[in-house]
Amino acid sequence: MKIYLYDTETDCIGSGSLSSAYVKSQLDAAAGADVAVHISSVGGSAFDAIAIYDLLKKYPGNVTTYIDALAASAASVVAMAGSKIVMSKYALLMIHKPMVGSGGNADELLKDVQMLNVVQSRLAQIYMDRSGLDGVTVNSLINSVTWMTADQALNMGFVDSIEDYSETIINSALIKKYTDTAPAVYQRCINKILTNKSNMNMDNRELIERTTTVLDKIMNFFKRVVNKQTITDKGTLHHAGDMTEGTEVYQDEELSEPAVTDTYTTPEGKQLAIKEGKVQTVSPAPDGQDDDEQEEAPASKFKLTKKPGEVQNKLQEIKARLHAQNALLNEAKAALEDAQTRLNKTREEVKNEIKSDFTPEGSKRSSKAKTETQPFFAPQSTLAQNAVKRAVGK
Repeated sequence: MKIYLYDTETDCIGSGSLSSAYVKSQLDAAAGADVAVHISSVGGSAFDAIAIYDLLKKYPGNVTTYIDALAASAASVVAMAGSKIVMSKYALLMIHKPMVGSGGNADELLKDVQMLNVVQSRLAQIYMDRSGLDGVTVNSLINSVTWMTADQALNMGFVDSIEDYSETIINSALIKKYTDTAPAVYQRCINKILTNKSNMNMDNRELIERTTTVLDKIMNFFKRVVNKQTITDKGTLHHAGDMTEGTEVYQDEELSEPAVTDTYTTPEGKQLAIKEGKVQTVSPAPDGQDDDEQEEAPASKFKLTKKPGEVQNKLQEIKARLHAQNALLNEAKAALEDAQTRLNKTREEVKNEIKSDFTPEGSKRSSKAKTETQPFFAPQSTLAQNAVKRAVGK
């Protein structure tokens, strides 16, 4: 079902066929079927707009709002109610501070000011919930009376897509394939990059190949951002999210090579049964003594009075602990070697690292300069430097 909220010579948001009462009657008639709400309005009553927003949000069916020409002022609030918001390539979206026409004494006017500030806070919350922007940014846009094109509204998260009437192009289909599964914030970043590149609308094979490579790198970057690691007795497992049943696990950081089918033991003693790159079961560590007591347990505790399976689990746990400790030692050694390299730099090399970042008027070079940021591990005293040298030498 389609509902058209188009201004007339006499009606705008809050009156006639654009009132909350009219919208409610249309939704009742739709009886839960999917609804498309088309908007072309300069605005109207903020309170009626909030009422329409609530009606659309609570409607059991799917609601898609379309900004056909203009969604300004109160109409922009109605547009935010769609589970999906589509904006015409040629449309505009405008948000501003609420207004009221009133008269009276100073006390009555101050009450109006307080009421308008409360109303603005409610409108701002609606924009924040839709766009994901913070309150300071949204209120700044409201106070500035912001007009947005379709591209700008998409980049800031106010709409989900732009309705374009041009023919589908090869590059667009390719881009859609790569970005559809990315989080919304990443899609907006990618869309912002692509809308600034006019040559993306070309049927160019070389360009398509380059686009594929770039998008592959972007998506791999996203994977590395969410990549988590679990150290086991058979090496490090890489995965996104928590390690639970059904989690996909990989051998490499790029999450491209599934982990081999086997049973893995974590340093905590958990048993991970993995088949074809997916976790089948996660068995908790067997009940026993704490970590310190386990590490110092005498050999007599490993007598054949224990079941062979328990002994095997214990050995796997110890191997996992050793693997974890070796990984930490390798990291520490790499840091020490980096520190040793810096200590061996000559005076001239250190001087060459100094870079000026300020040039006053009338001067070819500033006397003010600063060194590069200090590394996270660089001993300063002679005693510390000697300790590092001895450690690296071993």
